[in-house]
Amino acid sequence: MKNNLDAKSFLNRRDFLRGAAGAGLTAAVLPQIIPSSAFGAAAPGNRVVVGVIGCGPQGTGDMTNFLRCNECQVVAVCDVKKEQAEQARNIVNQHYGNQDCRIYHDFRELVARPEIDACLIATPDHWHVLTALAAVNAGKDVYVEKPLGLSLAEDLALRAAVRQKKRVFQFGTQQRSGRWFRLASELARNGAIGRLQHINAWAPGSAPGGSREIVPVPEGWDYDMWLGPASYRPMTQDLCSADGGKKTWWFVADFAVGFIAGWGIHPMDIAAWGAGDLMNGPFTVEGRGNYRLAEGICDTATICEVDYRFASGLTMKYVGVPNGGNAEHPTGEPFLHGEEWGKRYRRITSHGTAFEGTEGWAHVDRSGINLQPENLSDRNPDDFKVKLIRSPDHAANFIECVKSRAETVCPIDAAVKADILCHTGNIAMLLRRKVTFDLGREQFVRDDEANRHLEARAMRAPWHL
Repeated sequence: MKNNLDAKSFLNRRDFLRGAAGAGLTAAVLPQIIPSSAFGAAAPGNRVVVGVIGCGPQGTGDMTNFLRCNECQVVAVCDVKKEQAEQARNIVNQHYGNQDCRIYHDFRELVARPEIDACLIATPDHWHVLTALAAVNAGKDVYVEKPLGLSLAEDLALRAAVRQKKRVFQFGTQQRSGRWFRLASELARNGAIGRLQHINAWAPGSAPGGSREIVPVPEGWDYDMWLGPASYRPMTQDLCSADGGKKTWWFVADFAVGFIAGWGIHPMDIAAWGAGDLMNGPFTVEGRGNYRLAEGICDTATICEVDYRFASGLTMKYVGVPNGGNAEHPTGEPFLHGEEWGKRYRRITSHGTAFEGTEGWAHVDRSGINLQPENLSDRNPDDFKVKLIRSPDHAANFIECVKSRAETVCPIDAAVKADILCHTGNIAMLLRRKVTFDLGREQFVRDDEANRHLEARAMRAPWHL
């Protein structure tokens, strides 16, 4: 079969599966979905049927959230690593008490199953958009782990497909389903801290190093499929490790934008949520980052500082803080502004978003929320004029929206906007100069060099956008 993503190939595969079912071969070809009349409202037939693409630690963690949701049923898992796929299948089968979950090696076969309604996509970053496009074009709703694409062109292609196919989209920025993050954003949106003037956001930067030692591909891994659209390179030690303390593809530009997107998108997404329309229109970006190319294969910014200025007058500072990542290559660098921010916000962790207003501030991270004045915590969110979507659970919110066709807590437009903050910051660091981006036109203003960085990257044949 061709390794492209055209609609015709998916149509042919769906027709084949439907034909097999019509010939009475359903039980032999696909796990059985029991009619809803047998079980009532909680029956498998009334549930959203989910397939999982990418079964590493993040994908498996996300999958367990779906398993806890009684409104959906996971029926298939896909991974290029046999061991990871089998582990995920066993978790699913143990949860449901059956042997119905099916393993796939090629995501195109999973998305071709006509009874699958939605796909959880938690592949490595360089596969996010291609697998999501395949699912959307096959008529599936999608939950896509962050960040979105390796280029803005990828983001826009997926957004166009989601809109055209009228698919439900959930971005894996799970902080939007945390009540403290929503409260901080609502306080900023509703003027509870006065006029919003500035936002500080920070998260771990990329880790330096990364072994250059070439190693054999482990048994049961399809390394060529793992590389997919990325340029060919031999496997190196820990490149694809499931251990987050050793994994290096996170920090390699062939596979990722770097942790300004991989981690930084979390606090910057909350910043955009709380800023609302204040982040519309053109904005300038200026940044600096450290790149330690000589030390290993990791080649994205290990520590950075990026300043944004929006047409509304709002400013934002993003800092990528030192990330030891690989213990053999600690950064040995300070957390820029860490001491200052720690005193101001009364504590500091490796990540956070802080909204600064004319009459106070709201600082939030995964440890909780700090407010000035402190009595802001007494405000009743039900009284706010601007109310943001309330989602107590990211996976459940997605499943609920698949059934209702409502907009999720982090829909495709929000995902693209948050990704733009990451891409423009990274490009400003790479170019080492100030750039101006127009959110309305979604391109840099009179800057051909910067705009070339927004284009789709060359993909290894036969893959294409």
